[in-house]
Amino acid sequence: MDHYGLIGNPVSHSLSEKYFTDKFTLKGIDARFELFLLKDIHSLPYILDTYPHLKGLSVTSPFKQSVIPYCTSLDKTADKIRAVNTIKISKTGELKGYNTDVDGFAASLIPIIGKERPDALILGSGGAARAVAYALATLGINYLVVSRKASAGKIGYQDLSSSIISSHRLIINATPLGMAKMIDKAPDIPYHFLTSGHILFDLIYNPQETLFLQKGKQLKTRTVNGLVMLQAQAEKAWKIWTEQ
Repeated sequence: MDHYGLIGNPVSHSLSEKYFTDKFTLKGIDARFELFLLKDIHSLPYILDTYPHLKGLSVTSPFKQSVIPYCTSLDKTADKIRAVNTIKISKTGELKGYNTDVDGFAASLIPIIGKERPDALILGSGGAARAVAYALATLGINYLVVSRKASAGKIGYQDLSSSIISSHRLIINATPLGMAKMIDKAPDIPYHFLTSGHILFDLIYNPQETLFLQKGKQLKTRTVNGLVMLQAQAEKAWKIWTEQ
C-alpha cells in the first residue's frame, strides 16, 4: 500500500487526511494518508525511515522553508520563492520539492476578483506568504507585505494607516493567527478602516470563519476562507505525486 502524509505543527486542524482518504475510497485507490506531527524539521528523516512506502508529503506551517535542505531538488517555482508545500518521493528515496500553494491560491482568487486587480496587503512573511506574493505578481496585482517588524520590502503593522488600508482593497491573512491554539487571535490591523469594498481572504480553512473574517464581516466586507485553495492545491499535489 502506498503512503502519503502531511508534516507540520500543528496538524490536527488539517482536512487533508479526510480529503485524500475520501478520494482514495471513491476512486478505489489502495493508499493511505496520515498526519505527522513533528516537533521540529529534524524529525523528518525518522518519518522517512519508519514509513518506507511514502510516495509523497504535504508540508504545512512552520516547515515550508526549513524543509528545503532535506529536498534533493526543487522545481522552478519552489526554488524561486524558497518555499515548499509538496514533496514527491522517488523509488530511490530522492525528495523533490514543489509549491502547489501558488496555483491553489490563484485558482481560488480569480473567481472572486474577476478582471479586477485590486492592490493587496499580505499579512505575514513566511512560506505561505511567499506563495501568495508569487501568485499575485503572476496575476499582475501590486502588493505590500506586512510583518511584525518592518524591513526591506516589508512594512510593520504599526504602519497601516487609513490611506494604506483604503488603497489596498484585498487583504490576505497568510499567518497562523486564527488557527488551532490561536483560534482567538487575529492579525493586528486597524479593522475600523475597512469598508464594504474590501475583500478579506484568509488562507485558514479550519475554523471556517476565523476571528479575522468575523471582524471583516461586521464591517460588511467580503470574506473568503481557504477551503477552495486547499482543494485546488491538493489536486495539484495529487497530479505531481501520481503524474496523472
